[in-house]
Amino acid sequence: QVQLVESGGGLVQPGGSLRLSCAASGFTFSNYPMSWYRQAPGKERELVAAITSGGGSTNYADSVKGRFTISRDNAKNTVYLQMNSLKPEDAAVYYCRASIFGRFYWGQGTQVTVSS
Repeated sequence: QVQLVESGGGLVQPGGSLRLSCAASGFTFSNYPMSWYRQAPGKERELVAAITSGGGSTNYADSVKGRFTISRDNAKNTVYLQMNSLKPEDAAVYYCRASIFGRFYWGQGTQVTVSS
C-alpha cells in the first residue's frame, strides 16, 4: 500500500532553515508528481510546492517563492523541501502528497515551529 513518511520538522528561529523529507513506498515513485502542503492551526491546508515526476518542473506558492525549494531523488523514493529564511508565518504541519491516477495520498505530517 502507498505509504508516505515525513521527517525533518522541528523548532527553528526566524531566519533559520530546515529540510523536510518524505519517504515514499508502495508505488512506482518516479512515475508520479509529488507536492508539499501545510496547515496552520485554524487555517485550511494549502499547497506549498509541487514537482513533476521527473523533477523537471516545479511550482511554488507565492508566499514561499525564493525561500523554499522542492526536489526529489527518484533513486531514493524521496521528495524534499528545503526551507530557508523561515518566518513565523511558515509555522504549520507540513504534509507530502502523492497524486496517483487521480487519487491523493497523504503522509502523517511533520510539525514546523518558527519561534525565537
